[in-house]
Amino acid sequence: MPNDNSSKQTVLSHVVGYQEVVDHQQELIKSGTDLSEQKGHVANTIASLHPKRLQLTVTDIVENTPSTKTLRVKASDGRTLPPFLAGQYINLFATVEGSDTARPYAMSSSPAQLSYYDLTIKRATPGFVTHHLLDAVKVGDQLTSTGPMGTFYHNPIFHGEQLVFLAGGSGIAPAMTMIRDIADQNKPLSFHLIYLSSFETDIIFEQELRELNEAHDFLTIHSLVSRPTENYQGISGRITLDKLQEFLGEGDLNERMYYICGPTPFNESCREQLTALSVKPRRIRIEANGPPKNPETLDGWPQEVAAEKEITVTIQGKGSFKARVDEPLLNSMERNGYGAENACRSGECSLCRVKVVSGEVYNPVEAKLRKTDAQYGWCHSCVAFPTEDIEIIL
Repeated sequence: MPNDNSSKQTVLSHVVGYQEVVDHQQELIKSGTDLSEQKGHVANTIASLHPKRLQLTVTDIVENTPSTKTLRVKASDGRTLPPFLAGQYINLFATVEGSDTARPYAMSSSPAQLSYYDLTIKRATPGFVTHHLLDAVKVGDQLTSTGPMGTFYHNPIFHGEQLVFLAGGSGIAPAMTMIRDIADQNKPLSFHLIYLSSFETDIIFEQELRELNEAHDFLTIHSLVSRPTENYQGISGRITLDKLQEFLGEGDLNERMYYICGPTPFNESCREQLTALSVKPRRIRIEANGPPKNPETLDGWPQEVAAEKEITVTIQGKGSFKARVDEPLLNSMERNGYGAENACRSGECSLCRVKVVSGEVYNPVEAKLRKTDAQYGWCHSCVAFPTEDIEIIL
């Protein structure tokens, strides 16, 4: 009985062009690359695009304002940096006063080029990390970070083509990368920036924003100063409902996507005003800029607990330390030599979750807790505030 394979080959040999295809495949096999031998190829490609850690070198430092600098960093090995979406951040690690800690900083450079990242950093008060980055870091220093991450970016499928960005202070950084991205890649989008600064001298990227506004039709800018000098000629005051209505003008406000980035009170104020204008919640995106600074002023804070109260944090099997109730749990842990993996420092990524065995913690709205977190005692330590003695498991 004839072999089935040989019978198939005999039949196929009569198909016009079959032998030419076979011969071509054999030539490709001889001259081509055998990808089956490249073990780990997929894993290596993923690691290059989404690295857990980046080794960076500071190549330039620009003073934007008296309180703000931009650090330009490149890969220490000279390679191209991983791609990112306009609005994303990296988590920058630092050792400050003997404590290992980290803070997220949004790129302000355009994602159209990946030879460097620009990180625009404004001095904060008390500013545990920003003081170190602005005062101690110099050109040539080595830094370590995560790869790019975050969900605060424009999604062309769901967000549409009309973008409105409300920025407060250093919240201009993700707005700047979006503007540069649209300009560099000629994207068919409109971008309306409403930018609040405390003083005239605090307006970050003032000259470049003016030049971009003059050069591009897609861009509209309203810049406000909340505490102007007597001779200031621009728009004064905060972003009020009346001003927002004036800036946004006519048209369906729900045809636009709103991005908000700044201090927590700024974010909440902007959200409330957009809601008052009947903007739907799904059209509003907020990037938290760290934990709330005065948690005792927020809804839900136990009124009997004073902000200066000191409590004891016990880490099961490791030790204990004293902490103030108005300091995020993760911050006090780091100050005392106990670390937890973290990235966003604003309650979103959940990497810093710890289990509370006993005691109470205050979780503000920034803490994106799941129902099961509350049920089983988990908290996001970067935005959790112990209000009494607690015991936790790392």
